[in-house]
Amino acid sequence: MKQVKFAGPGLRVSNLCLGTMTFGLQCDAAQSNAILDAAATAGINFLDTADVYPLGGGRNTVGRTEEIVGDWLKGRRHRNIVATKCAGAMGPAPWDQGTSRKHVLDAIDASLRRLGTDYVDLYQLHRYDPLTPLDETLDALDTVVRSGKARYVGVSNWPAHKVARALGRGEVKNLVRIGSVQPRYNLLFRSYERDLLPLCLEEGIAVIPYNPLAGGLLTGKHDRTAPPSQGSRFQLGTAGARYQERYWHDNEFATIEGVRQIAADAGMSMATLAMRWVISNPAITAPIVGASNPEQLADSVAAAEAGALPKDLKARLDELSHGWRAVDAER
Repeated sequence: MKQVKFAGPGLRVSNLCLGTMTFGLQCDAAQSNAILDAAATAGINFLDTADVYPLGGGRNTVGRTEEIVGDWLKGRRHRNIVATKCAGAMGPAPWDQGTSRKHVLDAIDASLRRLGTDYVDLYQLHRYDPLTPLDETLDALDTVVRSGKARYVGVSNWPAHKVARALGRGEVKNLVRIGSVQPRYNLLFRSYERDLLPLCLEEGIAVIPYNPLAGGLLTGKHDRTAPPSQGSRFQLGTAGARYQERYWHDNEFATIEGVRQIAADAGMSMATLAMRWVISNPAITAPIVGASNPEQLADSVAAAEAGALPKDLKARLDELSHGWRAVDAER
């Protein structure tokens, strides 16, 4: 697995990141460990989680994913770059969510306990919190880093203008700099190409996109004429409706059929083709790939090893994918 520079910071990571939001609901602990083992064997040393995971769960499941990852990390911590996130609802009180100073400082301590470590490499805000002054949030992140509980900080699901303002306020106040963003990005959703990705290239910010395979739709395994299969993200607990709203539309399925033909012409799987398209964007650092079994990692690993697509193949996919849709809320 290739190791790439994490944009501005001096950190280097594998050019594929393992997303763990399936752990604890779609996958039990044993299956989650098998996926983590397969990722490690493939050379993936970059793990992404969040305090509210598993995906599709509720108040009774929050934190479960971090606990599974923490158990697996025992004896392996120094060999892995660990990222987690806060901002989602972790309890019934109004201060149990968001990016207030109180919640950020409470949340990092709780995540460290669940992960069984005294620091994370990357601490991210899972969403933008309009109820908290930006300066308060940035000051809280600065405290997290200066206390040694995180090495770098980033944001997820933030629009470009909010990231730009955070960079400016951080410079004015001499606070820790936003080092990464985590947007949704794939062949079916390209809105961030307009502003966020150019901003990150200019400012030296790492981009670790989620949903590079559109929740599995870009693998070609789903059929528009049938309901989403049970056990897939399109039928998963509280997340199923969100994934259907994102991708389960005639236009997206028409694009999928075009991808299927291009993949056949190129002699590679649809998943590998779609992942290589993401990697081909020069702003991208390491796409986040999720899995519900170890075998699902193979196509993404092949894409990461092969790297960017030939220009003519990428151009065909660029022309095929259209109909960008508005940015939605947190996963």
